[in-house]
Amino acid sequence: MVVLGRMVPFNRCWNLQEFLTQGPGPIASRTCMDKVATSLAVDHLASYGIHTIPKDVRAREELLKSSLVDIWNDLKAKLQTETVCVKPARDGCSTGVARLRCPEDLEVYANALRGTLPRLPANCLSKAHGVIEMPVPPPESLIFEPFIETDEIIISNKSWNDSTRHLVWKGENEWLEVTVGVVGKRGEMHSLNPSITVKESGDILSLEEKFQGGTGINLTPPPATIMSEDALQKCKSCIEMTANTLGLEGFSRIDAFVNVHSGEV
Repeated sequence: MVVLGRMVPFNRCWNLQEFLTQGPGPIASRTCMDKVATSLAVDHLASYGIHTIPKDVRAREELLKSSLVDIWNDLKAKLQTETVCVKPARDGCSTGVARLRCPEDLEVYANALRGTLPRLPANCLSKAHGVIEMPVPPPESLIFEPFIETDEIIISNKSWNDSTRHLVWKGENEWLEVTVGVVGKRGEMHSLNPSITVKESGDILSLEEKFQGGTGINLTPPPATIMSEDALQKCKSCIEMTANTLGLEGFSRIDAFVNVHSGEV
């Protein structure tokens, strides 16, 4: 069986058909569809290496009726950040997720909400980016967070006459964005190897890069040149604890940032 681009050996007495056709129950689903509720549910796990990102939740109507410059300055002060990540409170999978660098970026985003645009065109914000799919209808509330800096991972050729592809990673930032599959019974979830999706452009994975087969490059698990075996095992342990705390069951996926040195998420 192939999961996240990797052949996974199953040496346990699992009914795969049951797990792959079932997901979390209604209680876990209700929690995980709300990013704030999800953060609150795991907020007590910091001592185990599981951390949550500070959040500021704003109603859509506030963005449409208030001074965007005042909101921007307030966000920077509260979140202690120069660039902000905005996302719908109850949509996942990169829908409506954008990196904002200035009040003008916030205005572009607010205008998209006001006009119920299905997407933000490429490069409409202050720094080059791809098309950003927007949720339709617009969300009632939005989450603002500090933007987590990660290094670009690039697959490139060594030279013009070398057909071998090589991994290029600067390693200047210690955080890496990963997707991790979890499978099992509630309270006994097992973490598969985390997977990195190499972005083609911009700061945020597109819907196609996350889900469309044949788009983007997935590295599962992260190469040892990026993440040690100890950090990998710590990451999987943290993911399992997160899944069990949230009451997940069957088959699910967890998106996270992992510290490549410590394995904390």
